[in-house]
Amino acid sequence: MKRIAIIGAGWLGLPLARRLKELRHTVFASRRSEAGILELAENGISGFICDLNMPQDLSETLSKFNIDTIVGSFPPGFRRGQGDEYISQWKELCEKSRIAGITKIIMISSSTVYPDCTDDMSEDHASLELATNNDEFSANAKRMLQAEQTVIDSGVNYVIVRCSGLIGPNRHPARFVSKLKQVSRLAPANMLHLTDAIGATVFAIEHLDHTIVNATTPATVSKAEFYQAALNAANLDDALPPIVDIADKRIVSDKLMNAGYTFHYSHTLEALKGNE
Repeated sequence: MKRIAIIGAGWLGLPLARRLKELRHTVFASRRSEAGILELAENGISGFICDLNMPQDLSETLSKFNIDTIVGSFPPGFRRGQGDEYISQWKELCEKSRIAGITKIIMISSSTVYPDCTDDMSEDHASLELATNNDEFSANAKRMLQAEQTVIDSGVNYVIVRCSGLIGPNRHPARFVSKLKQVSRLAPANMLHLTDAIGATVFAIEHLDHTIVNATTPATVSKAEFYQAALNAANLDDALPPIVDIADKRIVSDKLMNAGYTFHYSHTLEALKGNE
């Protein structure tokens, strides 16, 4: 059994903490305020305050709790213009982890790292080296890959879990339809249900070392079909935005499955039912 600290016990981090406790691991989780710590306590999770943008002795906290495994589950904040902060946050977390003698770092990353092309994307299609001076990679992809490289270069055993678009409780994809400018009949809907985001992360903690894996529902449909199905599942009469025929990348999860992980939802339309 491991002693695990989850940095960022939010939409994914909190249910992940509960699942790890069910599996008999010792779990601590961080929030950025006392109110957040109280919420963790209400969920049976021991909490501590951590703000990676503020000076603090995180290594002392990790040592005090005798932590051996860190899970970084906090968003990059791209929509708030905080992508550069994300890189510095991971630098801080890796440095404090080394000082505290952490033996394993799990990074919850994103399929945002992949280039703008129409190929199937396995893990070796994105790296900081590939992205340098390559316009197919967005600015956000390059920032995310810089953060990933910090973890890779940390000298600590690591697993980077690249999650596709997350759906689940309080994140029904029907909510996103009104924000879409268009949907394509040729672009795959790369999605991941919370249940499998948790499952893949637990699998990474318990079974994987020094690697990167995609976590995405193995079978899917086009974005046009997926979002129409999402509207139907939510009993909404909203119309889809303009439908186009523009191809896009498909994220593949073969590596994770070949390592032994079995998805709870094998198809995105099944994952939709998990939201009902």
